[in-house]
Amino acid sequence: MTDTRRRVKLYALNADRQWDDRGTGHVSSSYVDRLKGISLLVRAESDGSLLLESKIQPDTAYQKQQDTLIVWSEGDNFDLALSFQEKLGCDEIWEKICQVQGKDPSVEITQDIVEESEDERFDDMSDSVPPIELPSCELSRLEDISELMGNCLSSLMRKEKLAAAIESEGYIRKLINLFHMCEDLENTEGLHHLYDIFKNIFLLNKNLLFEVMFSDELIFDVVGCLEYDPASPTPKRHREYLRQQAKFREAIPIKNPELLSKIHQTFRVQYIQDVVLPTPSVFEENMLSTLSSFIFFNKVEIVSLVQEDEKFLTELFTMLTDLNTPNAKRRDLVLFLKEFCNYSQNLQPQAKESFYKTLTTLGILPALEITLAMDDQKTKTASIDILTYIVEYSPSVVREYTLQQASNTDEDQMLLNIIIEQMICDTDPELGGAVQLMGVLRILLDPENMLASVNKSEKTDFLNFFYKHSIQILIAPLLENTAHEKPQKEDYRSVQLLGLILELLSFCVEHHTYHIKNCILNKDLLEEYWS
Repeated sequence: MTDTRRRVKLYALNADRQWDDRGTGHVSSSYVDRLKGISLLVRAESDGSLLLESKIQPDTAYQKQQDTLIVWSEGDNFDLALSFQEKLGCDEIWEKICQVQGKDPSVEITQDIVEESEDERFDDMSDSVPPIELPSCELSRLEDISELMGNCLSSLMRKEKLAAAIESEGYIRKLINLFHMCEDLENTEGLHHLYDIFKNIFLLNKNLLFEVMFSDELIFDVVGCLEYDPASPTPKRHREYLRQQAKFREAIPIKNPELLSKIHQTFRVQYIQDVVLPTPSVFEENMLSTLSSFIFFNKVEIVSLVQEDEKFLTELFTMLTDLNTPNAKRRDLVLFLKEFCNYSQNLQPQAKESFYKTLTTLGILPALEITLAMDDQKTKTASIDILTYIVEYSPSVVREYTLQQASNTDEDQMLLNIIIEQMICDTDPELGGAVQLMGVLRILLDPENMLASVNKSEKTDFLNFFYKHSIQILIAPLLENTAHEKPQKEDYRSVQLLGLILELLSFCVEHHTYHIKNCILNKDLLEEYWS
């Protein structure tokens, strides 16, 4: 059995402050003559090639995050991360790093991070960089606390000292106790100070503090503090929204407590980043990079945990396709799958391929045949999103499934025809779903992404299928509306729909020459259109 203890993914932070997957392999630590020191080595599990050779420098700040993550910087603006499959492997490498640097392995950061200019460094050194003394955590001192935190943000060294003080004194929990008191007393001024305090704690950009604030015990209270924006005449209702969403999420039968906790946490933290916090443009550049990384690695871990839980996925798809499943329950399952597919966009190509292969094997396409045709708008919209994810990643998977239906499925039950039917029957006045489905059809009908081999031609087979089983459904509204001397319908929706159909037919004329020529002649499309 393969040893997974030291199995890691290597990530590098790109210029857009997004984490790029540099590959999966196994990490070790050993002396490298060329580098003259103990180094971290990662060899690719696919071919044994060297993905990473990094000397453990005595003054580099390594950070251990979320039990299975080690992050550090090499040179200016080059951040690296090792994401371990198992906590035990992370602990072993962390102990080796701490041993080289002479640190206690119980720490979660091995050095104070200093990235200031020489002038800033001189200013801080002139004050001997004293530790930050936090005011006593009392209602009467909230203004002082807020002022202190605001003043520390301008100096990186003082930010580091402030974060260390907050962490070592358990200050966040003390602040939350004051928050409860202020809400009970309806102390608006105090609540406004707490808003500023917690906004500034986020700007410290520290994973250790995030882990405290995002714990199940405290996250709702942290969100509560951020409801009382002094610039808003009335408090926001973020907690109410998140609790309603939590009820929806618990309708999903997730029995793995680690997975359930991670899903809840990620949804809430994403909401904090997207909705609760002020727009990033008011912050210094990259002030919340650690928050983005926290969310990114959570999403990657969720996809991994779900894929590993075969029983959970099997039960999910069984419920999704069971005709006895209540519509409300089916909607929740589809919304979960949509979110799951959304998280998968963080994966690199090899992992993404494995992800979609898992969904296909479990029956995602037969399930979509059911959910696309449901009357519930949320279910339908989420199903279209899932189908779009699949088709954009691998149109050939959908084509292959469609071709298998040629000999054993009624035409009105074929996936391709269900897609066309849902496009035609979109009830949205703006035809949002129809536009998206037209995009899906365009990808499926594009010969440029069709595979050809010695034994078979996907292009020939699929186009033969489309023009035999599906084209008549696509052009039916066009023929119906032009059956008489003048158009039968000229309302906005009808005109928009016929425009989409003509746009798709124009695409076919450009790319399908032979097939579409025969179709136009056999169906008298030109006569119908020009008459």
